Amino acid sequence: MTTPLDLHGWRHVYSGKVRDLYVPAETPESARPARMLVVASDRVSAFDHVLAPGITEKGVLLTTLSLWWFDQLAGADGGRGIPNHLAASHVLTRGEDGLANTADDLKSLIPDAVVGRAMVVKSLGMQPIECVVRGYLTGSGWAEYRESGTVCGIPLPTGLDNGDRLPEPIYTPAWKAPMGQHDENIPYERTVELVGADRAAELRDLSLEIYRRAAATAERHGVILADTKFEFGLDDDGVMTLADEVLTSDSSRYWDAAAWASGTTPEERMASFDKQIVRDWLAAHWDKQGEPPALPAEIVERTAARYRELLDRLTAA
Repeated sequence: MTTPLDLHGWRHVYSGKVRDLYVPAETPESARPARMLVVASDRVSAFDHVLAPGITEKGVLLTTLSLWWFDQLAGADGGRGIPNHLAASHVLTRGEDGLANTADDLKSLIPDAVVGRAMVVKSLGMQPIECVVRGYLTGSGWAEYRESGTVCGIPLPTGLDNGDRLPEPIYTPAWKAPMGQHDENIPYERTVELVGADRAAELRDLSLEIYRRAAATAERHGVILADTKFEFGLDDDGVMTLADEVLTSDSSRYWDAAAWASGTTPEERMASFDKQIVRDWLAAHWDKQGEPPALPAEIVERTAARYRELLDRLTAA
């Protein structure tokens, strides 16, 4: 794992596989911070390993896409505003090189070393549920469907194929396991036990609403949002608030709509805009024993290009 950056005014408190979390340096160790700094790195992970080298500009691309989606969901797409965890104005402006975060009031908060790949966010009471919504049959859902005709225990119609659109999006929550452990798919009834009936229903309904709105937006840009996952927390007023990254290539499966419609194989139909290139190369060149090999420059460049293409397509004026 890369050593966290030493950022003036901030104290590092946590590193995941791809993101680092900081609190204001003056925050007492046991106190809840007023705000936090979420930094998206260029690290890329696959098969539970962080790989080297990272994907060039990945942190900037994913942060920019998250900020764009937060803006859309705040009501820019015509829907009701979905509260999010941004603590200060993250203003996206369009220049010659595309979208960039240019908010003046953030210049004193975000250190120069992480400008473009960091968000200043409110501290929330995070919910222990990873809210997954699936609109298409793929991945682990396809594997389960072939065995039992279900996805996360939810019965589906017979005759579906890998990559098919589901009759309706389905909500398949997971329990957020402690650091170092794997998240666990759970039935909806278990979420009721964990957070209560009202809150469980709110998480489900918000997740399905956001997915439907985002999927419609993506389709207008020739992109399919196959599935995604959300995280929520409660703010100081008890309002359910969208947190973490949202609708990025790392938290979602995006496919090219034209390729999906015309493809004759799963590989052609599900031409993704994420790190699938990395997964495929690693699966072909590593037996999952010991440390994974370094990624070739060509794999890094192709993956970065897919991340960039998705951002450009979705945010095109």
